[in-house]
Amino acid sequence: MDASTFWQPIGLSVRISLIASVIVLVVSVLLAWKMAKARFFGKSVVETVLLLPLVLPPSVIGFVLLVGLGRRSQLGKWYESLFGQPIVFTWEAAVIAAAIVAFPLAYRTMKAGFESVDSELEDSARALGASEWQVFRHISAPLAARSLTAGYILGFCRGLGEFGATLMIAGNIPGRTQTIPTAIYVATDGGSMRMAWAWAGAMIALSFLMLMIANRFTKE
Repeated sequence: MDASTFWQPIGLSVRISLIASVIVLVVSVLLAWKMAKARFFGKSVVETVLLLPLVLPPSVIGFVLLVGLGRRSQLGKWYESLFGQPIVFTWEAAVIAAAIVAFPLAYRTMKAGFESVDSELEDSARALGASEWQVFRHISAPLAARSLTAGYILGFCRGLGEFGATLMIAGNIPGRTQTIPTAIYVATDGGSMRMAWAWAGAMIALSFLMLMIANRFTKE
């Protein structure tokens, strides 16, 4: 087994998942914090839209992304004019796919954490003159820290294992867009069971480690 052939999908998968998980962390924290306490007409509709990628087949997500970011779309044309290349079939496209499929899981976990924060503590801080940022920084975020950490880790794991949407929008180009799941698929399809088992073992080990950390932070 060629070492570089083995490690390339692993390194790329970790890089994609790290970048996607940071994006998901920022977006999820902001939305979860606002939605946890917000009361407005149509909130259930907004919640449904935010959680929709959780139940949609990855192939549907990949198809929507392919149409929305393809060379004929306005976003695709804008990206190509800015960077000189299309975004589809690049590792950046894989980051987008991983972030979208990972977002709902991270968002739900973080929102539950913010909902568990005593509103009276937050209201008392506001009554004493604290700004919303100060309330978030000194009260909401610290009290929901376990859920925020767990949400980040779960989002990372979900992005690491993403397959369907990634295959459609980023393809399976060795050394450029080939992640662990797509590498396992191709190896199995080609009868290279030794390589498939090696990548599967790496995926299991990474996921097991991250879930162990997540479980530690979700314990009472």
